[in-house]
Amino acid sequence: MKMKYRKFVLGILILVVASFGLAGGCSNNSNNNIPPEIRAIFDKPLYDGGIWGLRVTDLETGKVLINLKPDYHFFIGSVRKVFSVGELLNEIGAGHEFVTPVYTQGDVGEGGVLDGDLILVASGDLTMGGRTLPNGQIAISDFDHNEADSLGNAELTSPNPLQGYIALAQQVADAGITQVDDVVIDDRLFVPYEFREEFDIRPIFVNDDCVDLIINPTTPGMPASVDWRPMSAALGVDNELETSAAGTDYTLELDPELPQCIGTPGCTAAITGDLPVDFIPPLTNSFPLIQTFRIVEPQNYARTVFIEALEDAGVTVLADTVAENPVGKLPPRDSYSEQDLVTTLVSLPYGDYAKLILKVSYNIGADTSLILYGLTQGVDNMDDALAIERDQLINIHGIPGDKFLFFDGSGGGNTFATNPAVTKWLTIMTESSGFDALFDGLPILAVDGSLAFVTDFQSDPTLAGATGQVRAKTGTYADGSTGELILKGQALGGYIDAKSGRRLVFEMAINEIPIASIEELLQVFQDQGTISAILWRDY
Repeated sequence: MKMKYRKFVLGILILVVASFGLAGGCSNNSNNNIPPEIRAIFDKPLYDGGIWGLRVTDLETGKVLINLKPDYHFFIGSVRKVFSVGELLNEIGAGHEFVTPVYTQGDVGEGGVLDGDLILVASGDLTMGGRTLPNGQIAISDFDHNEADSLGNAELTSPNPLQGYIALAQQVADAGITQVDDVVIDDRLFVPYEFREEFDIRPIFVNDDCVDLIINPTTPGMPASVDWRPMSAALGVDNELETSAAGTDYTLELDPELPQCIGTPGCTAAITGDLPVDFIPPLTNSFPLIQTFRIVEPQNYARTVFIEALEDAGVTVLADTVAENPVGKLPPRDSYSEQDLVTTLVSLPYGDYAKLILKVSYNIGADTSLILYGLTQGVDNMDDALAIERDQLINIHGIPGDKFLFFDGSGGGNTFATNPAVTKWLTIMTESSGFDALFDGLPILAVDGSLAFVTDFQSDPTLAGATGQVRAKTGTYADGSTGELILKGQALGGYIDAKSGRRLVFEMAINEIPIASIEELLQVFQDQGTISAILWRDY
């Protein structure tokens, strides 16, 4: 059980193996204008030797109300996402819809037989209809399945993750096509980007590139119940997980978490170990327990599920259902003709995707957003997108280049920024076209997203009114490389609609503290929530 709790802690954090920053602690404050209640939090034993920073400004007047350690290079983690998401919102607009077309390559003859292939051209649509609720809104849970393995559990959303592929297949059938030679995914929109040394992000997605395992105990000594979604020949699941007696160790393992065989016939991965009948799943405290295999070859997986959907719709595909995506059959880029267009899938507005990325801190979505931002600037890869973003932040928005350093779109690597750099961007966004969607997408204190569980402040009647009045992005980095878990950075940045009527722009961070337990980690979240509530009350 200790191993699983450590994995739970590590999963909440984004692990890094190198540190960056200046030496010093709370005694080296840039000013002493810190309210006593906030200073009391800073001075807790948990934060001995830690480095706190806090900047608060009045949005209307621009007055700086608190400015603690303005020059310190804080690890900000996923707070970085307010830049990448905000930039794309400003370029394409919250209402932008991604259109994924399907074309024929060849002639459609008698009886609807296509002498050639169907080509699905990936558009960067993050969900492909797999999170769309019946009312047209996006489905989001507070415990997202993208982090199920590291957090130990998740809550699945209700829509069919293959909904878009099924709709496209039915529309192909409705167009009168009855048979095709092969199916090809055109994933050339941008250069694939290696995500955290796990797999390449491409502009095609199936269920956020996850295969969800839905796990329940049965009777001790019998196999546990394991279902999965999407159910596809692209990846089979071998269930070797046994329900064990009460009080035994929880030893569930995925072998492998990153199946490299996707695209080859008979590709399988196994779930093994023991699941105690009295096990209490983390986060939800109830079954089902959710774990995931990562779809490391999304272009191959997408091809298979689209073929399966076509077959279910009555369209015969002559090629093998499971195979490598045959990119050699693709025509030159941008050579598609309107007369060969069969159908399209129109996405939810990007504003909804911004909400998904920010509420649950969806790393793959943020990285994809930065690459899509690069496309609006004429480049098609992560490195060039980062270079253009950096140039614009410095030369157009006036954020000094020595005050921030980003390595991707999501806050990975040694991402750092000073608190003034973050609050300046947050202030710039308030005058930008994408602000409403960014503001709407941020987690809300004690209400939703990564701030839903932050409620300790409510025990103080003078602070309880801050519920729902703080919208901010969380960000976490840690280093576990030495065997001791060090919280390198925990940041929180966003907006407070204060009791006074002011709108405050703020960023706070704590760097360089050891973490001994999950309770200590969660306490950092709670303490930052309390600080934001004090700011709501007193400013």
